[in-house]
Amino acid sequence: MKLSQFKFFLNNISQVNFIQPNGTFVPRHFHITEAGLTTKHFIDCGGTVRIEKVISFQVWTANDYEHRLEPQKLMKIISTAEPLFKGEDLEVEIEYQTETISRFRLDFNGQNFLLIATQTNCLAMDQCGIPQEKLKTQLSALNNSQKSDCTPNSGCC
Repeated sequence: MKLSQFKFFLNNISQVNFIQPNGTFVPRHFHITEAGLTTKHFIDCGGTVRIEKVISFQVWTANDYEHRLEPQKLMKIISTAEPLFKGEDLEVEIEYQTETISRFRLDFNGQNFLLIATQTNCLAMDQCGIPQEKLKTQLSALNNSQKSDCTPNSGCC
């Protein structure tokens, strides 16, 4: 989800909720402890130089169970951080502590934000010698329209 979409949804909801990939809600008393631009400048295994930029928000919970971050307050946090983004409408990423610090992309189900797990991947599979997955076909799905001239005891088999 791009920042413009995130802001649009924030302007049209009454409370901010995040649902983790396992279906559980991030506790409602969460805080946004960081808002920023994350830039990753790297070389992939095929030798291609790449730059990835995302807008990141760190979500954190403490023992202040009555705390609530309302959409308008989050919009103010975004507004304060926007000079860092230099007008770029980048993907939003949420950092949240699970077993370790995890990075999530965002989606929206009409009421709540969904944390979408990110995965590692090879960006240069053609350079790494990774074979493409072969198409798996079930034998029962093969076309039986091709008749065989081979019959029992004909000597063709």
